[in-house]
Amino acid sequence: MSIERKPGPGPSPLMPFAVAGAALLALAGGGAFFYATAKRQSGSTSDLVKVEVGAKACRPNELTLPAGRHTFEIHNASDRPVEWEILDGIMVLEERENIIPGLRQTLAANLKPGQYQITCGLLSNPRGKLTVTPSAASEAAAKTGPELKAFIGPLSEYKVFLALQGASLVTATEKLVAALKAGDLDEARALYVSARAPYRQAEATAMRWADLQTAIDPIADYLEDREKDSHFTGYHRLEYGLFVENTTAPLIPIAEKLLTDVNELKARLRAVKLAPDDVPGGAARLSRRLADGKIESGENAYAHSDLDDLDASLTGITRMAGLVRPLIPESSADLSHELDTRLKAARQSLEALKSGKDYAAYDKVDAPSRRTIAETFRALADTLDKVSNRLAPG
Repeated sequence: MSIERKPGPGPSPLMPFAVAGAALLALAGGGAFFYATAKRQSGSTSDLVKVEVGAKACRPNELTLPAGRHTFEIHNASDRPVEWEILDGIMVLEERENIIPGLRQTLAANLKPGQYQITCGLLSNPRGKLTVTPSAASEAAAKTGPELKAFIGPLSEYKVFLALQGASLVTATEKLVAALKAGDLDEARALYVSARAPYRQAEATAMRWADLQTAIDPIADYLEDREKDSHFTGYHRLEYGLFVENTTAPLIPIAEKLLTDVNELKARLRAVKLAPDDVPGGAARLSRRLADGKIESGENAYAHSDLDDLDASLTGITRMAGLVRPLIPESSADLSHELDTRLKAARQSLEALKSGKDYAAYDKVDAPSRRTIAETFRALADTLDKVSNRLAPG
């Protein structure tokens, strides 16, 4: 049954002004939301430690701060995407990746007294210095010390997990080397994707060693001469050769060097000493690192196998979360439920992009879908931070 509709009154002459006013209100609301979010993350804008990354160095290039929690605002003043890291020797303490030219990103870090280095844009650039001096809060924390008893089981199980991933990584890389030596391009392409899975599952710990990360997984955008740079090695150099240059023989020495590096990583994963926060805190840092950089920008620019990588990373994060979940007190059952919900949402955001058993090529995944994945990983990072804080020694 159809209903005849009489034409209503025409649009009011004031309508354009109403629409414009609504738009201004929306912009104002969005600006207020952004400001509130930034303030919530950093405490206040005056508390930010501001660092500008130029083409060749950071400004300032040397920083001195008291021990404790600080929020850094990194401004990319160069014409290339950059990453900014705080290093303790070869160990990566904190990092922020894929900072777009002209934009600013924040990074929060809880710093202990000591001498550190900061990376300043391209991997070839000289490093800056960060000096952290003792404070009353840091001395009190040092006297208290962490309670290890409750973490003995989870840390032991995670060590076994890391050892297994290290062994799998070496085995998978050996198969990739064999395929390259046999000149089997199709097999080598298939093995490239599977060979990265153990690395990504152990990534929360593997990314701590800056020297191996630079050798195993550098991205061309962070190198001065991009794909032509002599430091373009490891997985992504193989990816470029397999999926762009369509070659195998020239990649053999690169793959053999990668095999040497992953054997070293295997040894370090077996020997690593873990602290209580390395499990929940490490999972939180990796989730945020992915959400703030690799998910929306993409990483596998030639094979477009990013969803397989993210699947492996989430598997590792889920394993870590599962180890510490039993430690959450019954009084915080809502936090346990929140953690389960966040893990499920992150998994579903990936599964939605599967066709049968295979993930879609990442260059076919549009920006809104990538943003959805990033948001689920960011929410997961927020919850894992809550878990880390809840399990911190009192």
